[in-house]
Amino acid sequence: MHEPLRIANCSGFYGDRLDAAREMVEGGPIDVLTGDYLAELTMLILWKAAARDPTRGYANTFYRQMEQVLGTCIDRGIKVVANAGGLNPGGLAARLRELAARIGVEAKIAHVEGDNILGIIPSLQSSGEDLAHLDTGVPLAQAGSSPVSANAYLGGFGIAEALSGGADVVVTGRVTDAAVVVGPAAWHYGWSRTDWDRLAGAVVAGHVIECGAQATGGNYSFFEEIPGLEHPGFPIAEVHPDGSAVITKHPGTGGEVSIGTVTAQLLYEIAGPLYANPDVVADFSTICIEDDGTDRVRLSGIRGIPAPDRVKVSINLLGGYRNTMTFVLTGLDIEAKADLLLRSLEHDLGGRERFDAFDARLSRTDRPDAPTNDQATAQLRVTVKDADQAKVGRAFSNAATELALASYPGFFFTAPPGDATAYGVFWPALVPPDAVDQVVVHHDGHMVQVPVSPPLTMPFTGSIAGPPPSPPVAGVAPDEPAPADLGPTRLLPLGTIIGARSGDKGGNANVGLWARSDRGYRWLAGELTLQRFRELLPEADGLEVQRYELANLRALNFVVKGLLGEGVASSTRWDPQAKGLGEYLRSRLVELPESLLADSPGWPAPPA
Repeated sequence: MHEPLRIANCSGFYGDRLDAAREMVEGGPIDVLTGDYLAELTMLILWKAAARDPTRGYANTFYRQMEQVLGTCIDRGIKVVANAGGLNPGGLAARLRELAARIGVEAKIAHVEGDNILGIIPSLQSSGEDLAHLDTGVPLAQAGSSPVSANAYLGGFGIAEALSGGADVVVTGRVTDAAVVVGPAAWHYGWSRTDWDRLAGAVVAGHVIECGAQATGGNYSFFEEIPGLEHPGFPIAEVHPDGSAVITKHPGTGGEVSIGTVTAQLLYEIAGPLYANPDVVADFSTICIEDDGTDRVRLSGIRGIPAPDRVKVSINLLGGYRNTMTFVLTGLDIEAKADLLLRSLEHDLGGRERFDAFDARLSRTDRPDAPTNDQATAQLRVTVKDADQAKVGRAFSNAATELALASYPGFFFTAPPGDATAYGVFWPALVPPDAVDQVVVHHDGHMVQVPVSPPLTMPFTGSIAGPPPSPPVAGVAPDEPAPADLGPTRLLPLGTIIGARSGDKGGNANVGLWARSDRGYRWLAGELTLQRFRELLPEADGLEVQRYELANLRALNFVVKGLLGEGVASSTRWDPQAKGLGEYLRSRLVELPESLLADSPGWPAPPA
C-alpha cells in the first residue's frame, strides 16, 4: 500500500495568518506545504503595488513565511508550492534564492510563468477573439476602458514539471486555487493528463483546503459546536494514488474537521455540479463524503470529465474613481432625515446625473425605544463613481462635510472626509489554449514549455463555472411543495437546522445551503424553490438566479447573477463579496417542521 501524499495549506488569501506556515511545518509530518494567495481582487491590488514598484507585484507575506520555514522545509524534504508570485513570479523566485543564500541553505527554486497575457490582448482581438464577458456576453472592446491586468488560470502540470526537475520550492502566477494540490499529486503519483478521475479527486481535495481554516471550522454556520475556534488549525489533504483524499489537520490544533465543515467548503464559490479546471472538470455530484474518524473526512468516488477546450482569463479594467461617505441618523424620522440629506447633497453637488454612478443605501439598523444610543442609529451610505477623479474626490466629501451644521438633527459621519480611490472592474473571459504560453523556469535556469490543456478536450459552450442548472436528482422537483408528512411546523429561522456558505465569483454571488440529515435535505429541496428563494432574498428581484441540487452533499446551491455588479472592487454593496449572504438567509423565518428540530443540537429530540 502507498502512503498518502500529505499536502498542507498555510494560506487561504493574501493577508491570512502569518504564522500558519510555521504551524504546519512544525505541527506534524507533511510532504508538501501549499498556499493560495490570489483572489480576483488580489490581482488588482498587486497591479497597484507593481505600478508603485515594478520589482514587486507578488504576495510579500509568503516571502515572510519562507523566512520562518524555508530552512526547516529543506532539512525535512518538504516541498513548497504557492501561487504567491502574482504578477511577478520570476521576481519572487529570485528574492527567495537570495533568502536561501542568506540563511545558508541549498534550495532549488523554480517558477511557472506565462499566465500574464496582457501584452497579447490586442493581437487576440485582431485575430477574432472578442474576449466576451462570461456573464453578459459583451465584447471587451465595448468595455469602455483598457485592461490593466489579464491572467489566464493555469492548471497543475506546470507545477508537476517543476517538481519533476527537482525543485524544492515552486512559485507560480495565476493558477487555479486547486492547482497547487493537483500539481504535487500528479508529480508524486505520475498521473497522466488523461487520468480524469484521479485529477478530479485532487481538484476536489484542493478546493476543500485552498481556503485554509474555512475547512476546519472557520466561517462555519454552526460555529458554536466547534472547539478551539479561537485559533483553528489549518487543513491537510492526504491524497491517495486513486485521487481519493482524507481531509484532516494536525492533532491538538483548534477547530474541527467534520462532514459539516468539509461540506461547507465544498459549496464555497461554486455553481453547478460540474466544476471546471484547466486540467479536468470535476463532477461534484459524484463526491462520496464519509466520516473517517476524529478530525478526518474521506472524499472518494469523484468522476472527472475531460477539460474544457477554452481557458478562463481574469481581466481587470480600471473602472474609474469612487468615494463614499456614511451618515449616521438617530432616533425618530429616519426616512425623512435621509431624504433631507440626499436632497441637500444633490443640490450642492449639482445633481446625481453629474456622476457616472450615484448610489445611496439606507440601512435601518435602528430599533424603536432603543435601550442605548447606538441601537437607535441607522446608516445612510452614499457612494459616487466617475472617470474624473476630481469630481468624486474632495469635491464630493467636502460638500458632504459642509452640511454638518445645516441638515438633519444629530448629524455625524462614521469617518472623516477622504479623497477618491481608483476601483477596478472584473472581466472574466475565455481564450484558446494556444494563446497561453505556459513556461516552467527550472531552478538551474533552463526553460520548458508545458501545454496548458491536455491532449483530449471536450467542447465547452458555457461559463467556466459550469453547465446550465442540473435537473432534480433527489426525487424532489424544483417547484414541488415541501413534503407534507413531516408533521406540525413552527415559525423559526431557516438556520436552526440548515447551514450555509456564500461568496463571490466576479459580479455573481453564490450561496450553498445544506441539511444535516436525509429528511432535512428532502424538506430543504422541496421548500427552497426558486420562487421561495427570491421571497427570502428580495435583493435578487430582477436578477437571474440559478438553482442546483447536490443530493450527495444534501445541499442546494444558488447563484445570483449580477448581485455584486461589476465585481468586488466595483461593488457598492455593504458586503461586496457576499460573505454574509448565507448567514442572512439563515436568519429568515420559515415554517420548519418540528420533527426536524432534532437535526439541531440545541433542540431536544421530538417525542416518539
